[in-house]
Amino acid sequence: MNRRLFLLHSLLFVTSCTATQVSNSVAIDRITKIRFAITDGNTLEKLKEDYDLFRVALAEILEIEVDLVPLKNQVSGAIELKQGQVDLVLTGPSEYVIARSRTNAVPVVVITRPNYYSIIAVPPNSEIKTVADLRGKTIAMSDVGSTSGHLGPTQMLIEAGLDPKTDVKIQMLGDEGSVAALQKGEVDAWAGSTSDYQEILQGKFPKIAQSSLLPGDVFVAGSSLEPAIVEFIRSRMIQDQNKLIQAISARKSKYRGSTLKLVQDSDYDLIRKAYQAIGQDDFITK
Repeated sequence: MNRRLFLLHSLLFVTSCTATQVSNSVAIDRITKIRFAITDGNTLEKLKEDYDLFRVALAEILEIEVDLVPLKNQVSGAIELKQGQVDLVLTGPSEYVIARSRTNAVPVVVITRPNYYSIIAVPPNSEIKTVADLRGKTIAMSDVGSTSGHLGPTQMLIEAGLDPKTDVKIQMLGDEGSVAALQKGEVDAWAGSTSDYQEILQGKFPKIAQSSLLPGDVFVAGSSLEPAIVEFIRSRMIQDQNKLIQAISARKSKYRGSTLKLVQDSDYDLIRKAYQAIGQDDFITK
């Protein structure tokens, strides 16, 4: 490409980008506020405690009012997106997969979690040394649909050649209940998040396996937001991510060291496979 053509190409590119930015800015001017929800907080008081600093930062970078909206439960975000009751939802990987299958929701950006793994641990002096050794054993997990406390460990069982429905006995006992069951010797193994393992079990209960890094949480936009607005939000969030990460990690330590980036939907296939393996295809089927 000669210099003249290169300059022409560059000019056209800049013009196109400028036109897109103007179009997006015009689009955002057509809405008065964004209704924002988070799937891990179901009361307005809790939302404000954990996410108000982030809400303020998001409103500042978008230059538009952002309201926090409480959800009834973790999976109701998909319903409220579909019904147009919220515009933007921060979801976990499990809820993201459900929202994608049941709504016209569009992934905006993913917020990575640098220390997001599933761990399988056993009692001291256990004869269980590998995941494959869990055949015929009882394993305590957290809550149904939990990424790190259910679906991640389920995928680990599958990768070890075990059928989670027939080869092991899984007890869903919640975060505290599953840890207590391991500590009391009521189960053969425990599966849960890295944070729970490090804070409660490390040093006393050996880790026999750790998953690959789990996919991050996702900001998802509903069909109430037109594509130009979604693109505006995406570009602003990525551009000003340092401010947003600082705000969200001030109250939620799991996001320390996180980054915002474009969503690769295929990263969430392991969640889909885990749902299929436990016979819950209806969660991810339209």
